[in-house]
Amino acid sequence: MEGIQKEHERLLKKSNLSKPISTIDRVLTLLTAARSQIAEDPSSSTVVLESLNRQLTPAISTLNDDQKDVYTALGKYGKALDKRFKASAALSSSEYDALAAQSNLINRAIAMHLIREGNFDVASTFIREAEEKGEHIAVSDSLTSDFGELYEILDAMKIRRDLEPAINWARRKSTELDTRGSNLEFELCRLKYIWLFMGEGKGVVGDQRAFFYARKELVGFQGKYLPEVQRLIAAFAYLPGIMQSPYSKLFINLESMWVDASRSFTKEFCSLLGLSAESPLYIAVTAGAIALPTLLKMASIMKEKKTEWSTVHELPVEIPLPPRYQFHSIFVCPVSKEQTTEANPPMMLPCGHVIAQESLQRLGKGGSSITLKCPYCPKECTAAQAKRVYL
Repeated sequence: MEGIQKEHERLLKKSNLSKPISTIDRVLTLLTAARSQIAEDPSSSTVVLESLNRQLTPAISTLNDDQKDVYTALGKYGKALDKRFKASAALSSSEYDALAAQSNLINRAIAMHLIREGNFDVASTFIREAEEKGEHIAVSDSLTSDFGELYEILDAMKIRRDLEPAINWARRKSTELDTRGSNLEFELCRLKYIWLFMGEGKGVVGDQRAFFYARKELVGFQGKYLPEVQRLIAAFAYLPGIMQSPYSKLFINLESMWVDASRSFTKEFCSLLGLSAESPLYIAVTAGAIALPTLLKMASIMKEKKTEWSTVHELPVEIPLPPRYQFHSIFVCPVSKEQTTEANPPMMLPCGHVIAQESLQRLGKGGSSITLKCPYCPKECTAAQAKRVYL
């Protein structure tokens, strides 16, 4: 990947289009002026065009020279990509594509991604053009307005450092958030207090507005978050040396607090819509990019050994993914050392030990009423007494 990174950095350096754009603007100005002169005096068209030609020739030559570096860098970058991923054709066949016949699902994922990213005009155009081709994309009309509200609130938080729209939304949705066990409203109010306490980032620590805000807004959280509220209020007792006090951890990394609050708000907002915090398309593409080198290597090995991919619902090799891309708990049977599936679910014995269903059936091969011994303790039971575990 070093070669690709090197060419990418070179492309970024060479892709400065300010000079070509400036030249194009100058050419447009010359053309506009020439047109105006000819419109005022048609008899002067020959002279004006000759003059225009003399001025345009060096300008166009300069434009070509300015773009040459960009085209050269772009060409080298493309060659580096082709060289690195030359085996990509091995996986381009629809033989390995489980979604080859599900274009409607792919289009819906794209439309949902565009809406979630705030590209509402692009999403609308994409949906319209898909429907013109006879493909219906099942996306709720209210989804655009919902995410429009989300981005308005996030803009207020990130750009203007205004938490009021987010707090008001959390209060309107307090019943649903409480049902989920969410503490979003308190997190936002706490950040508002800290932001005021730190002088709204202006260096004036201990702003009295924070004290009055706490008396007005944080009082309602005492029943559930009393220790936290007490620590926030007690910080006033350590002014002006708050950063040397026991409560200093509450006020450091203010910028990261804003980032965390934005993420928490996005997560809760999406959860109430029945959606994940991140775009499924983004997650799928990112996970696929991580897995691609391993899959390409696997494809080349299969080609050399003239073997085929025999599994349909699982990969032939394990693909390690970062923790943020692991959404479901898994269980590996301690007896068979195999991962459980829907067809072979985990089963808990009366003693509390869990094994796979197939392992349980092998232990009790005489039938569900035959007494068997737990492979990890002296307790005995029958297969019928085991209960399925849902992860």
